[in-house]
Amino acid sequence: MLTWEEFEKVEMRIGTIVEVNDFPEARKPAYQLTIDFGNEIGIRKSSAQITKRYSKEELIGKQIVAVVNFPKKQIGKFMSECLVLGSVGTDNDIVLLASDKKVENGLKIG
Repeated sequence: MLTWEEFEKVEMRIGTIVEVNDFPEARKPAYQLTIDFGNEIGIRKSSAQITKRYSKEELIGKQIVAVVNFPKKQIGKFMSECLVLGSVGTDNDIVLLASDKKVENGLKIG
C-alpha cells in the first residue's frame, strides 16, 4: 500500500497532444506523441501503445492525463519524457485517461 505522502509525489497533469508520429522501431505497435503541458512544464514527448483504439488524426488536440515527474526513459532511439495514462484491457487494449471538458494545459490532477 502507498502512503498518502507517496501518492502526493506523483505529479499528474493535463496536456494536449499536438503531434503524433508512427514509431516503427517499437517492439509493440506504438505512436510517438508530442504533448503540450502549458508554460510551466512545456512540451514533452512520450511513446504510447494506443494504436488499437486511436488513429493519429483523432489524437491531435486530445487532452490527456500524464505523469510528468518520472525520470526520462530511452525507448530505442526515442526518449520518453512523461508517462501517458490509460486503462489497460485484457489484450493490452489501452483507453486514454482524458478530461471530459477542455481545460488549461498543465493543470494538476488531484
